[in-house]
Amino acid sequence: MVARSGIAAAAGNGRRADALLLSMFLGDPKRAKHFAAMVLIGDGVMAIVNPRNDARAWKTGPKLWHSLMGDLSNRPTLTRVIGVAQIIGGICWALHQDEAD
Repeated sequence: MVARSGIAAAAGNGRRADALLLSMFLGDPKRAKHFAAMVLIGDGVMAIVNPRNDARAWKTGPKLWHSLMGDLSNRPTLTRVIGVAQIIGGICWALHQDEAD
C-alpha cells in the first residue's frame, strides 16, 4: 500500500479531506475555539492520568521545548498540576466563548 500525504477522508473513498477539515476548523472561528478548548482539556486529562507519557509525547520541537518536556517527564507532580491548569483553562475558555458568541 502506498502512503499518501495529507488526510484521507474518513469514509475511506480515497479523496483528500484536507480542504474540508481546514474549512471546518479554520472557516468557523467558534468551531476552532471549541476545538482548541477540547484539545486543552483532553491533554490536561492525559497529563493527570499518565504524566510521564504525556510529557514525552510533546518532546518534539525546538531545543528549548525539548528540554522543558524532558524535565516535565521527570517531574510527574508538576506535570499533573499543569494538566489541572489546562483543564480549568479549557473549560473557562469554552464557557467564556459561549457567552461571547
